[in-house]
Amino acid sequence: MSTPERTEHLVLPGVLTAGQAAETVAALRAVQREDGALPWFRGHHLDPWDHTEAAMALDASGEHEAAERAYAWLARHQNEDGSWYAAYHDGDPEQPTDRSRETNFCAYVAVGVWHHYLATGDDAFLDRMWPTVHAAVEFVLRLQQPGGQIGWKREPDGTAVTDALLTGSSSIHHALRCALALAEEREEPQPDWELATGALAHAIREHPERFLDKGHYSMDWYYPVLGGAVTGPAALKRIDDGWDRFVVPGLGVRCVLPNPWVTGGESCELALALWVMGESDRALEILQSVQHLRAAGGLYWTGYVFEGNRAFWPEELTTWTAGSLLLAVAALGGTRRPPRSSGASASRADWSRTAAAERADRPPRAHREGGRRSGTADAAGHGVADEEVDDGGEAVTGDDPCPLLVEGEQVVRPAGQPAGGVPDELDQAVGLVGVEQVHENPQADDEGHDVGHDGYDACGGRASCT
Repeated sequence: MSTPERTEHLVLPGVLTAGQAAETVAALRAVQREDGALPWFRGHHLDPWDHTEAAMALDASGEHEAAERAYAWLARHQNEDGSWYAAYHDGDPEQPTDRSRETNFCAYVAVGVWHHYLATGDDAFLDRMWPTVHAAVEFVLRLQQPGGQIGWKREPDGTAVTDALLTGSSSIHHALRCALALAEEREEPQPDWELATGALAHAIREHPERFLDKGHYSMDWYYPVLGGAVTGPAALKRIDDGWDRFVVPGLGVRCVLPNPWVTGGESCELALALWVMGESDRALEILQSVQHLRAAGGLYWTGYVFEGNRAFWPEELTTWTAGSLLLAVAALGGTRRPPRSSGASASRADWSRTAAAERADRPPRAHREGGRRSGTADAAGHGVADEEVDDGGEAVTGDDPCPLLVEGEQVVRPAGQPAGGVPDELDQAVGLVGVEQVHENPQADDEGHDVGHDGYDACGGRASCT
């Protein structure tokens, strides 16, 4: 049961009090089914991406058992090819409502598993979930295109949709880095994944023509930063260039231009992208601006139409909107839940240092467990970590598969890693930052009707707006 004492680390001025945080966490848990499923809201559908984001929010709130049940649901209901269906009615695995299999939905389990492992240090959990993560990553990479970008999905009949979405591929980039961190923790190198991650990052940074043009969606604006592919001065320029187009002062972030609709999910994710860049003041202002979306009971309206017939719209209170807010607050909060080994509170800097020391003091898994274990990863490619990627893609070296790793709720840079032009602890947020999903139909017109996901027509569609 969440109480204000348990959610003190989620206090953020002008955003959440401890009591409000406890109310939001309790409301999130109330939606979770007994089998661990986290649908958008009861009676609506579950998709694997939003399910994982909500689970991450539970972990960020200290509700580790509830989060573990959510990951167990994914492990139990994974398809034989490593995928999940795009939607399940009310989280019922026997009632899929969209049998397509979206790559960024499937990849995101790696982010959640890494996040849970860093929050708990549970080796048994990692052992249980590694085959699930491995199979999911292999499914996703079978749809990587020669230019590095990742195809959107497989249709129900297995046909590959090779059109690539910038937001979806940026989310996958983030997930692959977390998958590589998990592989490193297990001492099971995945050189093919490293090369795939480098090629994908190169495509995101240097080849916008390889992705469908969805530049009127705010997610295509900030996701390359949030997903870790665009960093440093290039990230700052990208955000500044789009700021006046997408940010509505005092209300939040537009989902899609030119529609007068701000949404909570996009706003919280932009705040996380700003935090990654070291722009914490602007991030806080964005989070404060969307508190008008908070509803009685602690959940949040999806969005608000701010011109014409002004209204909260659609009339739904979603787990993923609350989840994205809790994750953003956990990132920006001035105090942190203490590390596992300590019962005292810790400042942001103390948390980072203590967590890094905890990790450094832990022996390698081979020493903890009496030897390296084999697993499904043995089927991956070998001896290719130093190969060049076609078209100038940059391979991620085997020595540093996830250059910036989150410990607990802070980013920790390995010794000797350059700062890259932003504060050390804020360069990337691998494992903490939630990277939102893409629901968009690449063939849809600019109104962006969402195929299979209750498209929102009046405000330009939730096609890529969550």
